[in-house]
Amino acid sequence: MSAESKPRQSASQPPSPELEAAYGICRAIARREAKNFYYSFCVLPKNKSNAMCAVYAFMRKADDLADDETLSVEARREAMAAWTANWREARSAAAVSDPIFLALNDTQRRFGISDELLEKLVQGTTLDLQPVQPGVTRLTIDPKVSRPEIGSSGTAAGQTAAARPLDVYDTFDDLYRYCYLVASVVGLVCIRIFGYADPRAEELAERTGIAFQLTNILRDVREDAERGRIYLPQEALRRTGSSVESICKVCAGSPVDAATRELLRMEIERAREYYRGAADLIPLLDPEARPAMRVLAQIYRELLERIAAHPEAVFQKRVSVPKARKLAILAKGMAESLWTRCLG
Repeated sequence: MSAESKPRQSASQPPSPELEAAYGICRAIARREAKNFYYSFCVLPKNKSNAMCAVYAFMRKADDLADDETLSVEARREAMAAWTANWREARSAAAVSDPIFLALNDTQRRFGISDELLEKLVQGTTLDLQPVQPGVTRLTIDPKVSRPEIGSSGTAAGQTAAARPLDVYDTFDDLYRYCYLVASVVGLVCIRIFGYADPRAEELAERTGIAFQLTNILRDVREDAERGRIYLPQEALRRTGSSVESICKVCAGSPVDAATRELLRMEIERAREYYRGAADLIPLLDPEARPAMRVLAQIYRELLERIAAHPEAVFQKRVSVPKARKLAILAKGMAESLWTRCLG
């Protein structure tokens, strides 16, 4: 899959005070919510850092609307539709009151980000809200299967719950489409902000997005199961002798069996293969943006390797890269960024 070709950047006047304030709001959202991404934003020149914060704030709002479990799925669909309609109207409005939309409009203009790419980003956010998804099977889990702990229902780990639906991707090709829309499209937006000239950067950004999303899927397997979703494809479960029921049991506290260990090992290796795209992408970006991409790729790759070192941990807690380690990676990236700017 690919988006439109080589990006353009417009050299325009500095942001107005109103626009600066809008970017400031987006930066506050990114600083508060972007656990991994924000570290890479800090390494960029201000105009590109602002743009990344605007895109992130837009993504965050869409994600929050789609994931608001205090609302029914139908209510979330309606909220997303209303918000998306407001955004589309704001793209051509003479005056924009929403600071996220204001900053995003400016980012689109400065860095040549198409409406098509952002529409795909929203499409990815809403996939889990669709009543029918291509390549996804809705299973009904036997009430005798122990259910993972779900805060919204108060069901405790190990308790037997009533039958419940569980959405599972059928094949990796089906999962790839999901990963493309929720992660690779983000990568295609980001490289337009980073800057590049070689069109190969688009394919590599797509692969890097897949690597990041596969890492998220491995990290969040228990949390996603609690929400009624399993992103580990059924073809991979069958190949390793695992099953949806066994994943649910492990999420509920049962010991991790050999088949599940092999499943995780196989998916970790798959993610490692896609991380090669990140290594090949970095040299194709504008020099001033390479440290930011390197920071982000290193944090995500270290997250994957922490999962690989103790795969069972993903069923017990949210695995993460310690903040001290992230700061060390950031410090190295900032030093590289400063050196690059001095040379430039």
